[in-house]
Amino acid sequence: MVHEHCFLGARHGENQRRTWTVIAVTAAMMVAEIVCGTLFGSMALLADGWHMATHAGALSISALAYAFALRRTRDRRFSFGTGKVGDLAGFASAVVLAVVALWIGVESGLRLLSPVAISFDEAIWVAGLGLCVNVVCALVLGGGHGHEHADGYGEGEVAGEECGESGHTHLHRDHNLRSAYLHVLADAVTSVAAILGLLAGKFLGWAWFDPVVGVLGAVMIALWSIGLLRDTAAVLLDMVPGGEVEAAVRERLERDGDRVGDLHVWRVGPGHLAVVVEVVTASARPAAEYRQRLAGIRHLSHVTVEVTRR
Repeated sequence: MVHEHCFLGARHGENQRRTWTVIAVTAAMMVAEIVCGTLFGSMALLADGWHMATHAGALSISALAYAFALRRTRDRRFSFGTGKVGDLAGFASAVVLAVVALWIGVESGLRLLSPVAISFDEAIWVAGLGLCVNVVCALVLGGGHGHEHADGYGEGEVAGEECGESGHTHLHRDHNLRSAYLHVLADAVTSVAAILGLLAGKFLGWAWFDPVVGVLGAVMIALWSIGLLRDTAAVLLDMVPGGEVEAAVRERLERDGDRVGDLHVWRVGPGHLAVVVEVVTASARPAAEYRQRLAGIRHLSHVTVEVTRR
C-alpha cells in the first residue's frame, strides 16, 4: 500500500495567493519610487525605492517556498513530504530580519554620533506613503495569519485542501506566512519610527530623536527575529511539539497491561504531526488495532506502530 505524504497547511493555496498579492503591491511601490526619485532628483525616494526592492526579495522567499512545496508534494525523494519547506523559508526570513535589525541599529547609532541634515517635508511624505503601503500589505497577510493560533487536541475532521485527500489538520502556525507578515510589520515599524522622529525633529528641534526611535525599532525587530528563529528551528530539528499529544498517545495505548516502550512525535507540516510508537505487550494484537486507538487524536497525519512481545 502506497501512503501519501501530503502535509501542507489547510490554507496553503490561500496563503500563497496572499503573499504574491503583497509582493505585487510592494513591487509597484518600488518601481514608482525609483522612477519618481530619478525624475525628480529625490534621494529620499530613491533610497526608499531600493529598500522596497530588498523587501520584495525577502517576501519572494515565502512565495517561492509555497510554490515549491505544492509542486513537490508527491515527490518520493521527500520522505515525509514538503510540509517543512515553509519552516525552512521562515528560518531564512528570520535571518534576513536579524540582518535588517542589525543594519537599522548600526545606522541609527552612527546617526546619533554624526547627525546628518534631513529634508523633513520630503522625508515625512515618503515615510507616510511607505506606511500606507505597509498597512495594506499587513491587512492582506493578516487575514491568513490571524487564523493560525487555534489549539486543542479533540477530534479532527478537516481535510488538507491541496492534497485531495482526507486527513486531520490543525491550524498550527504557518511559519512561512508568519515570516512574511513580520517582514511587513518590520517595515511598518521603521516607517512609524521614521515619521515620529521626523516630526519631532521638524517641530521640536529634536534631531537626536530620529536615531533613538530607530534603535528602539531595531530592538523590536530583533526580538521578532529571535522568536521566529526559535520556533522554526524547533520544527526543523524535530523537537517534540508540546507534551499533550505524547500524553494522549500513552493514555490510549497503555491499556490491559500494554505499555509504550519508544515514542517519537514531531511536526511534518502546519497542522500535521507524525508519530512512531513501540507498544510492548504480552498478548500482541494487530498493529492496525493500535492505530485505530489513535485515530481520534487530532493532528496525527502519519502513524507508525511497532508491536513488541515481552
